[in-house]
Amino acid sequence: MATLTYVKGLPTPAEELNSLGFTEFEMFLAALSPVFHKAACETANYLLAGNNFNKSSWNTYLQTTYGISKRHANGVISYAQGAVDASKEHRKRHIKTLEGKLKSINSWISKSEKRLADSQKFYSKKNWQKSKTGCRFTLSCSLQFGDTNWKNLRFQIHNKKRRAYQLTKQIEHLKTALIQAVIPKDQVFVVGSKDESFGNQVSQWDGNILKFRVPACLESKFGKYVQTKLGNFDRRINRLPKDGSKTWHFYRKDGKWNAAVQFTPAPVKCISRHSAYGCIGIDMNPGSIGWAYVDCNGNLKHRGKIPLQMGLPCGKQDAQIVDACLQLATLADTFACPVVCEELDFSTKKEQLSECGKKYARMLSGWAYSRFYELLESILSNRGIYLMKVNPAYTSVIGLVKYARQYGLASDEAAAMAIARRGMRLTENIPATITAYLSVKDGKHVWSLWNQLNNLIKKSSIKRHNFYAISNWESLTKRWTEQSVQSKPRH
Repeated sequence: MATLTYVKGLPTPAEELNSLGFTEFEMFLAALSPVFHKAACETANYLLAGNNFNKSSWNTYLQTTYGISKRHANGVISYAQGAVDASKEHRKRHIKTLEGKLKSINSWISKSEKRLADSQKFYSKKNWQKSKTGCRFTLSCSLQFGDTNWKNLRFQIHNKKRRAYQLTKQIEHLKTALIQAVIPKDQVFVVGSKDESFGNQVSQWDGNILKFRVPACLESKFGKYVQTKLGNFDRRINRLPKDGSKTWHFYRKDGKWNAAVQFTPAPVKCISRHSAYGCIGIDMNPGSIGWAYVDCNGNLKHRGKIPLQMGLPCGKQDAQIVDACLQLATLADTFACPVVCEELDFSTKKEQLSECGKKYARMLSGWAYSRFYELLESILSNRGIYLMKVNPAYTSVIGLVKYARQYGLASDEAAAMAIARRGMRLTENIPATITAYLSVKDGKHVWSLWNQLNNLIKKSSIKRHNFYAISNWESLTKRWTEQSVQSKPRH
């Protein structure tokens, strides 16, 4: 089951402050953190060395070497294993990203070289001026820079080949290089257990006072126990249970010690009903979030937009996203229904940013899609609202073709309606006026027709938003069909 983490700054009551202005608990953490850091670094190095790791024997070794108890040693091992596993996973993802970039560059190089070869072949023919097909990459000259577009493309190909060579060598190095794990200083980590009192044997918190068992190496200085007044973790929706395992993490940030507790959250009352009674679909775009509420019959009842501003700093962007998520949570609470979103992955597109335009690359880089759905899932889960993720195939086309003009919706609102209906498992049949101009095969899924229509739209010079303005779809689709037929090469 998923876990939650609550964090708060460690309080400094006036009655606990010493002559230096620190509490005894802060002095204890400052003394324990170097011991924890050395033990965690040694454990991480042992794990990265590839030796056979026996947790029990290594726990005994840490106890005798650093003068800590078994529970303290368990926290050291868990923290080091987490850091090592994270480093290995990061290395895998880094290599995968670089391989994706290399594949994108090689694809661009092969396409560009083919464009040049086809153009040279075209101009080498006699009477090329009378050709009916035209050149794939026409030769033109820039009066401002004094070179041709062919020369410019060759220069780009040269630079791309250099970049491909660098990526190849970088990937080869990363596959054989040693993995390094980062173990920050000023950290203390204690693993809890549900079978122990207060969820942790070393760090016990009764809701107000935090009592910490001092390891043997520091007993002469601090005694057997140190305690401090921690207080509650104030939350409007507090899911911290009284029972269950509680793992504690103390760390120093910006000169201040913080206390973080990780736990299995207490269940909340489910507010959203079954998706068959209605859903709210959302479609996120760089400038706004379109939403649409669909009732049990699949009909649109309410819709709207939540504006988003691009290019904000990280803190302001997070605040904007949280505000948008709270608005969606209020809507889902009002209609007592789940929220449906698309399950998208932009990792492949982000690997191809160097081959895209600057405007598109800047937009995609600044689009906090994953951050939005991370916060949305957390906020909805705290309020007992279910978040459904569906396949995003053809939702934009379906929304524009079927619902944009019918309900007078914007493109993101129309797509949101299609997403909501998909969450309710309703079928999206293609309009009969369009089906007449598509090749229909028995036994094929309905998405095959949407795929054909989507391909016609891509091949055509007419924008798909014309579905919103043109009332007679038949003539529009007929024009697309005629254009696609004329564009096919003759044999």
